[in-house]
Amino acid sequence: MMGSIAVCPGSFDPITYGHLDIIKRGAKVFDQVYVCVLNNSSKQPLFSVEERCELIREVTKELPNVIVESYKGLLIDYAREKQAKSILRGLRAVSDFEYEMQITSMNRVLDDQIETFFMMTNNQYSFLSSSIVKEVAKFKGNIAELVPEAVEKALKSKFNE
Repeated sequence: MMGSIAVCPGSFDPITYGHLDIIKRGAKVFDQVYVCVLNNSSKQPLFSVEERCELIREVTKELPNVIVESYKGLLIDYAREKQAKSILRGLRAVSDFEYEMQITSMNRVLDDQIETFFMMTNNQYSFLSSSIVKEVAKFKGNIAELVPEAVEKALKSKFNE
């Protein structure tokens, strides 16, 4: 997709290999991918928005067409600001679909010129969520296969505070 810009939104608290899989694959499809860290008001984040952005930058540094930013408003407004015509979302299981369908439908009402693309997550990450990772890390379980090393260190540091 020449000249194509996509926004890959999420709370990324923290970023997991599942998220990274979608970002890396998106970076192959789109010319530019903006990873947009949003604050989900219904969640109590472990990491600050700045910490999440920094971790994502660290684990995507070898992807030159990926830019990491945060945004406080509506995703659709951010996408317009970046002149993105696409929103990239990962789907793990059928359980994600209903929620994602609601968000996509609302975004289409707000701006029908911006399309949402769903990418199925790699099967090995289909069970993975930031919540699960935090729960396992909190009780000192092994998360090495779930998150990049920088994220593992940051989680250990948070739970040892």
